[in-house]
Amino acid sequence: MTTHAVDAWSALADPTRREIFARLSVRPRSVTDLASELPVSRPAVSQHLKVLKDADLVRVRAEGTRRIYSADPAGLREMRQELEGFWSATLANFKRLVEDGPPAEEDG
Repeated sequence: MTTHAVDAWSALADPTRREIFARLSVRPRSVTDLASELPVSRPAVSQHLKVLKDADLVRVRAEGTRRIYSADPAGLREMRQELEGFWSATLANFKRLVEDGPPAEEDG
């Protein structure tokens, strides 16, 4: 079986995963805790958590027989750096357009 790396943007494209991630950003939780708050089953929550973990957005720690999931700040840092790169490029392009003035009209 071939596994494909999941990037953070793709992982968060799913609304259920975004909701799970948002809840983990507030405080760490177990699969059971998350499933009790969401309209999806525990196995579905586990599958979503696996995708988020593979995308380096959540981390897990053992607490007895339970697994406790929390948001991983490192994954968020990488996403923020990408967003800042997009924003910087957009601002640089806007600056260039303003400084160059309106495009010259072509004679038809």
